[in-house]
Amino acid sequence: MSTQLNETKVDGEVVYDGGFLKVRKDRVSLPDGKITSREYILHPGAVVILPLLDDGTVLMERQFRYPLNQVFIEFPAGKIDAGEAHLDCAKRELLEETGYTASDWQFVSTIHNAIAYSDEHLELFLARGLVAGERQLDEGEFLETFTATVPQLLDWVRDGTITDVKTVIGIFWLDKITSGAWQPG
Repeated sequence: MSTQLNETKVDGEVVYDGGFLKVRKDRVSLPDGKITSREYILHPGAVVILPLLDDGTVLMERQFRYPLNQVFIEFPAGKIDAGEAHLDCAKRELLEETGYTASDWQFVSTIHNAIAYSDEHLELFLARGLVAGERQLDEGEFLETFTATVPQLLDWVRDGTITDVKTVIGIFWLDKITSGAWQPG
């Protein structure tokens, strides 16, 4: 990779320290030596679970998202706790949000969904061998689960019903995986 494009941090500070997110403002030296500032959100990272049932359907969620004031169709997902292994987080989130456990886990990919203003990374996992159980929603968490086929999900991406980026990318991965075109890992 070319280092000719790198920016170098001169100094900086946290300008907002919330319960979940932090915002930094750094001064950086550009490749031409000029100084400018960069503001960005620090995020602990998250996991996204692609839960594929034995019958080929996919376990999905509907959840209200306050910043956009609407209900979104999404994959189960959640924030990685400090020191928590990514796979452990995926197993925890699947159980908490859906009640399901899985016997077969495969890492799919890492995505960076907001590279211009956040350091957030999302770790995608395929979960198979699903067994239903009782979900354990966090306090204040409300969501519904349902199943859909991969073709239905693709149609919903196409017509704009599904717009959440992690879910769109996960659906495209599932389409390739279930067709045999791609294998995770």
